[in-house]
Amino acid sequence: MSKVLILLGSKSDEPVMAECQRYLQWFEIETDMIVASAHRDPEKVVQLTKEAKDKGYQVIIGAAGMAAALPGVIAAHTSLPVLGVPLEGGLAGGIDALYSIVQMPPGIPVGTVAVGKAGARNAAVLAARILALGNSGIGDRLAEFQRIGYKV
Repeated sequence: MSKVLILLGSKSDEPVMAECQRYLQWFEIETDMIVASAHRDPEKVVQLTKEAKDKGYQVIIGAAGMAAALPGVIAAHTSLPVLGVPLEGGLAGGIDALYSIVQMPPGIPVGTVAVGKAGARNAAVLAARILALGNSGIGDRLAEFQRIGYKV
C-alpha cells in the first residue's frame, strides 16, 4: 500500500488540507495527517521526517502559511519527495508562504503547488503521479481521474 505523510504547520490548516487527504484517499493512498510546526515543534518535525521512510511513507506533503518553513525543514531531513503547499494567512493571500517554499537552496528541493485548496488538491494529484510510477492501481485511478474531468 502506498503511503503519504501530511505535516501541517498549525491545527488551523486542517480544513484546507482535508481536501488533500480526501483526494489521496480517492486514489486509494493511505495517509496520516499530523500537526507539527517547524517553529513551535522543530524536534517533532525532524523526528517524524527522519522516521517517515522506515514507517513506509513514500512522499511527504508539508503545508504552512506565513514564513512557511515547514516544507524546507522536512526536505532538509529526508531523501523522500517533499511537496509544499503554501497556505493563506500572511501577506497578499499567501504569497509570502509561496515565496518561502519555492526559494529553497540547491540540494533541498521542495515541489511546490498553488496556494490554498487548489494547491492542497494538486499536491495530492502530484503525489499520486509520483506513486503511480511503481503502482499500476494508482495509475488506473489517475486515468479515471482524467476521464471524469479532474474532480472527485
